[in-house]
Amino acid sequence: MSSYATLYEAIGGASMLRDIVEKFYPKVQQHPLLSPLFPADIRPVMEKQVQFLTQFFGGPSLFSDEHGHPMMRARHMPFPITPAHAQAWLSCMAEALSETTLPEQLQQLMLERLSGPAQHFVNTDPS
Repeated sequence: MSSYATLYEAIGGASMLRDIVEKFYPKVQQHPLLSPLFPADIRPVMEKQVQFLTQFFGGPSLFSDEHGHPMMRARHMPFPITPAHAQAWLSCMAEALSETTLPEQLQQLMLERLSGPAQHFVNTDPS
């Protein structure tokens, strides 16, 4: 990644990010723990995810431009998110990334960067 200014650039920008999201959400919809948290019409969620990840990985501020400050923890508070949900989300993302042409090193870097926010969204004690 050293020759790129951002992770967004390193992965190839918009087309790769959209490919990841397109691979990711069918896995989320099929996951027994995650699917109940998402609407049947997943397209708007996918668009927001593309916007957020673009911005999160150093690309244009698409999410903020359209929706204001991400405030992602606050946006996720209406949904009960346990550590198991966070891990399931990361697992679906790892699976989606593995289906891309991205080098393993970039896949791992993306997962590392996403694991912090995934844990930050946890708002429900599973006990």
